[in-house]
Amino acid sequence: MKIFRSSFIVSIIALIIAYLYAGWDGLMITAILAVLEISLSMDNAIVNARILERMSHAWRKIFLTVGILIAVVGMRLVFPLLIVGVSAKLDPISAMRLALEKGDPSVPGTYGYILHPAHPSIAAFGGMFLLMLALGFFFDQRAHTWLKLPEKVLQQVGHFPAANAIISMLVLLLTAEFIAADAHTVLFSGVLGIVTYMLVNGFGDMMTEHMPTETAGQTTYAVGRAAFSLFLYLEVIDASFSFDGVIGAFAITSDPIIILLGLGVIGAMFVRSLTLYLVEKGTLNELVYLEHGAHWAILTLAILILASIHWEIGEAVTGLLGGIIIVLSFISSIIYNRTH
Repeated sequence: MKIFRSSFIVSIIALIIAYLYAGWDGLMITAILAVLEISLSMDNAIVNARILERMSHAWRKIFLTVGILIAVVGMRLVFPLLIVGVSAKLDPISAMRLALEKGDPSVPGTYGYILHPAHPSIAAFGGMFLLMLALGFFFDQRAHTWLKLPEKVLQQVGHFPAANAIISMLVLLLTAEFIAADAHTVLFSGVLGIVTYMLVNGFGDMMTEHMPTETAGQTTYAVGRAAFSLFLYLEVIDASFSFDGVIGAFAITSDPIIILLGLGVIGAMFVRSLTLYLVEKGTLNELVYLEHGAHWAILTLAILILASIHWEIGEAVTGLLGGIIIVLSFISSIIYNRTH
């Protein structure tokens, strides 16, 4: 529990701030947002853990300090303000002033109302990034397969050159043609998501191929530029996972401070602590199907995010489906360990 100590301390402080800022209602909404963020981010933590275990202990600490600041301030506060500022042609101070007015998101001109039309482009970017992330995992040859038939088929498809990019582009074209109202916006944002994944992933591979390392026992960790590239990769992944949560939070409250405290300060901190716990305890190596479950959950999330461009899909649906898939993979891992 030592790993989670700082998360509990930060959570208590955040809840006190929420109470002082908006009373009992603010405290309750902050707690609800935090629970939603943590439950929706299990797959994020599992993916992060697999990357974080390649980094030195010093860089793990940076991930939990500098990384948390980027996640909290960047994605949960600056990102929505930036969208509102660009959409309404407002400077940052005016956008913040508008946000603090706490207007009803259904009323034209309010912060939440202005943010809502940006959802298709955000969903296309995040959905395509997560789709490529999931497919990239299944296209690789792996020692274990959880869902035997589909994973074996995907591994065979992965032998085809550039299979990930080709399939992702086909999915994007179908989404733009048959789901999106504004095909041009969705296509542009989706291509940007694909390019971002390829750049970040390629940059990470390039850096780690000749990466500077340090050795502790029999384990070799990335340091220097290689660790920095992995750190950037983690931050981009976190951003892609958080898009839907940030936009969805406005269905509960339009107050940016409460969203910052619930999703960012409490939620993101617990997700990072959970990630570190998985790394320190070697959980992913013991539970062989857990990573598979996480990527099936990510694939499901990517499809639902793309579908949300046209249909209203609640956070509870995406969280519940992802949670069920991860729990099933956890149970399968336990059964596998007992029989092998």
